[in-house]
Amino acid sequence: MNFLDTLLVTLVIFTVLVGGFMLMAGPDAAKATKRRLETVRYRHGESTDAKVEAQFKRALAARKPTRHRVAGSGSRVEALALRLDRTGKGWALSQYIYTSLGIALFVAVLVFLQSGALLLALAVGVMVGVGLPHLVVSRLITKRTNQFNAKFPDAIELLVRGLRSGLPVTETLAVVSQEVPGPVGIEFKGVIDRIKVGKTMEDALQDTANRLNIAEFNFFCITLAIQRETGGNLAETLSNLADVLRKRAQMKLKVKAMSSEAKASAYIVGSLPFIVFALITWANPDYVSGFFTDDRLIVAGLGGLTWMSIGVFIMAKMVNFEI
Repeated sequence: MNFLDTLLVTLVIFTVLVGGFMLMAGPDAAKATKRRLETVRYRHGESTDAKVEAQFKRALAARKPTRHRVAGSGSRVEALALRLDRTGKGWALSQYIYTSLGIALFVAVLVFLQSGALLLALAVGVMVGVGLPHLVVSRLITKRTNQFNAKFPDAIELLVRGLRSGLPVTETLAVVSQEVPGPVGIEFKGVIDRIKVGKTMEDALQDTANRLNIAEFNFFCITLAIQRETGGNLAETLSNLADVLRKRAQMKLKVKAMSSEAKASAYIVGSLPFIVFALITWANPDYVSGFFTDDRLIVAGLGGLTWMSIGVFIMAKMVNFEI
């Protein structure tokens, strides 16, 4: 078996392992919905469980079908454009593609000049060109989501005060878009703009929920849908929602503090082999030069990198807790 055949077999095995793990580890939306329904049923007691379940189903049936863009389903170009939009930076899809190609070409040329191995340079260039921009976009999305969640309970409290003072819902949404800084104000301003061009409030909010894909904002939309179906005091319902979101944020901070030790251990274990390899390369370049010139050592290095990547991915899943 020559070098190309061995490399192809390694890549196929890695793809099959990662794909199988992702299929087995993915969350089950049906089970999550059933678990939430059981929680609501338990909270309201056995005497009213049938009534609560019927109201909940009617409220969900009255909502418009969602249009989430999930990576791997539908058009990947649209999914990537949606991810870029969620960063809030206004980046175009062409800018992202050109940046990824530029990074991949730069890294490939740099590795080729240092090692002289063309296939290794191409492999490293593709990995860095694809992985680094994806990591940066994910970090920006996480940062903006955290900023949104930090101010969102304050926005709901402002909505409650506006409703209790007698203002209509659309007017209170406009006040929130003007008074609350950061991503919350920007997103609510987009909701108001869509309402002004003729969309209903529910459709405008649902469009924002589909685009943001933030659980807290989805709770807000579901609360409005259920309140519209069942009636009642909207201000009191939103006040309870704000309290729930604050407690949810406190629980996230508690889980983050309790899992910090495990995350630190995962970071150290995952980065230690790469740090040791870099230090050995700096101290004795001839000792590891075979990994850049010998075909067998190149394949062995790629195999070790593949297994290390799988291990880091599994450790990241183990220390990632969803609330």
